[in-house]
Amino acid sequence: MRIRNLFKWGKWGYMAGGVLLSTLGYQMVRSRDAKKLYTFLTAAVLREKDAIMREVTSIAEDCADIYADAKAENERRAEAVILDAADGDFKEV
Repeated sequence: MRIRNLFKWGKWGYMAGGVLLSTLGYQMVRSRDAKKLYTFLTAAVLREKDAIMREVTSIAEDCADIYADAKAENERRAEAVILDAADGDFKEV
């Protein structure tokens, strides 16, 4: 009875099914159609990467413009405070 329980078909069936599925999966991955699909998907990912990089570059340029404008505004305010200080007024612009 113990030997019979040791070799249950359920466990062996799962193992045989796993071997069969892995063999079929390997054959599907290596097929010509699968390679065409991989090529198509990789090309789509590369196109999307290029589009994202264009957006990132645009955002970086906008940030650089904002930074330059903020620096210019701070310099203008600093000059205005210095000019007001020369007149004796210490008001912030």
